[in-house]
Amino acid sequence: MKKELLGSGLIRMLSGLLLMGLLLFLPAGTWHYPGAWRLLGLLFIPMPVIGIVLSIMAPELLRKRLNVKEQESEQKQVIVLSALIFIVGFVLAGLDFRFGWTQLPLAVVIAGMILFLLAYGLYIEVMRENAYLSRTVEIQEGQKVIDTGLYGIVRHPMYMAVTILFLSMPLVLGSAIAIIPFLGVPAVLVKRIRNEEMVLVKGLPGYEAYQKKVTYRMIPFLW
Repeated sequence: MKKELLGSGLIRMLSGLLLMGLLLFLPAGTWHYPGAWRLLGLLFIPMPVIGIVLSIMAPELLRKRLNVKEQESEQKQVIVLSALIFIVGFVLAGLDFRFGWTQLPLAVVIAGMILFLLAYGLYIEVMRENAYLSRTVEIQEGQKVIDTGLYGIVRHPMYMAVTILFLSMPLVLGSAIAIIPFLGVPAVLVKRIRNEEMVLVKGLPGYEAYQKKVTYRMIPFLW
């Protein structure tokens, strides 16, 4: 079971690495693209360690995180929209580096790297807090409402972490123009959250009361 999970996770990671590399380096027209190497390193170097830890400590959670087969039709639309944002954003960043359209200051790039790592940390903390954290929108057998830790601040801390993670990507890449498509990420997540909460209210006992207790969905004091 653990070997199968690790194998599946490794294939998924290498596929993601290859896809991102193609989307960044081909438009850039060179392998000498520091921003791309920064982003790939920050994203993929910690990933095998996280996968190994999850396979030992929480193999069922790892299995859920590797499942991407959505049942909700609206969530399938979210996946398509997200894919378009990433493709356009990464290709724009590569072209930006190639033709020198924009260049972010080093201080902004460093700030982006710090934000990225902080978001990665939030992401890991959310996985530690919530054993029901599936990649797909579904109600699991025996699932309970989690209302402690980050879940006591916002109802969807994973999407808060994902928002920071993805909005920091163009900063890490050093591309100002790539920020434009990535600004669509919060809108896509809002669409996902609205549908997800409809499913949770209908199928998860106690979720409606949790909504009243924790009023903010993704961004504290804002939404």
